[in-house]
Amino acid sequence: MAKISRIPADPLELPSALDGHDGTNRARGANRLIAADTDIEAVRLWLAEYAGSPHTLRSYRREVVRLLVWATRTLGKPLSSLTREDFLLYEQFLAAPSADWADPALPRRGGARRLFNGPLSERSRRQALGILCGLLNYLVAAGYLAGNPLALRRIHASGPARSRRVERYLDHALWQAVLDAVETWPQGTSRECQHYERSRWLVRLLYHTALRASEAANAKAGDFFQRRSRWWLHVIGKGGTEGEVPVADALMADFARYRTFHGLPPMPLPAEDTPAVMSVAGDDERHLTPTAIYLIAKEIFRRTADTLEPTDPAGAATLRRASTHWLRHYIVRPAEC
Repeated sequence: MAKISRIPADPLELPSALDGHDGTNRARGANRLIAADTDIEAVRLWLAEYAGSPHTLRSYRREVVRLLVWATRTLGKPLSSLTREDFLLYEQFLAAPSADWADPALPRRGGARRLFNGPLSERSRRQALGILCGLLNYLVAAGYLAGNPLALRRIHASGPARSRRVERYLDHALWQAVLDAVETWPQGTSRECQHYERSRWLVRLLYHTALRASEAANAKAGDFFQRRSRWWLHVIGKGGTEGEVPVADALMADFARYRTFHGLPPMPLPAEDTPAVMSVAGDDERHLTPTAIYLIAKEIFRRTADTLEPTDPAGAATLRRASTHWLRHYIVRPAEC
């Protein structure tokens, strides 16, 4: 194993030869959902998704820094060129990092800090690779990477009595079934049209931003803002922590449709207090409660399940269990990681 050289003051900075713009696993000609053109830009965007959870952000950043330093120093490869074979080597490395990676004489902070205290336990290795698998899934879903090398990883059971993990997410087929089912809702009366438009917008908002029910309930139109020609959503999460969520142009188009239906300008205005999700009648002053957001989503899932029952009873059963929290798991798919 090559000896580690001094880590940059900010490990999330790489020379152009290793920045991944020509990575062998880059998606070419794909439908890109992010503007990032280098691995660091893409990683920073993924980390921004967790800005509202400082503990999670710190843990995730640590794992991606470890991988980036190892890949660039040891293999001379960017993140977007790593293969399944490279990750097998990395898993072996996590189990037995060389002494210079865990030198107790190095400080815990700063550019020359140590990245390990010693070998990682099996549980810690599994957690580290699970975090990295989530990163790679995100980059594949965003159209940045062509594939996820860790999706090929075999998950070993830790004991004969270990129960199968319950999966709480909607795969792409079920998600499409939800979208298709909503489009069949009746729109014969004004009330039915109002309910249809709100449900159509809400389920897309939850799915594409991974907001909690409380965050969606409290979101205002003015929380959507542009920076460098990209749309973002300012979110206040648990404990009052603030973060920013990237918003795709397609979702902004859905928002424009919803607002136009209620006679509002297509694009939100700065500091606009109109709720992002309004009452059925379009009350622009009253926010829905988190419980109301939850119940609307449950209704959408239930009605879709009723539609699926004759042809896909298993899918229908999954949707009957689904809740708003499941839509926060659409990128990280447990069965693949």
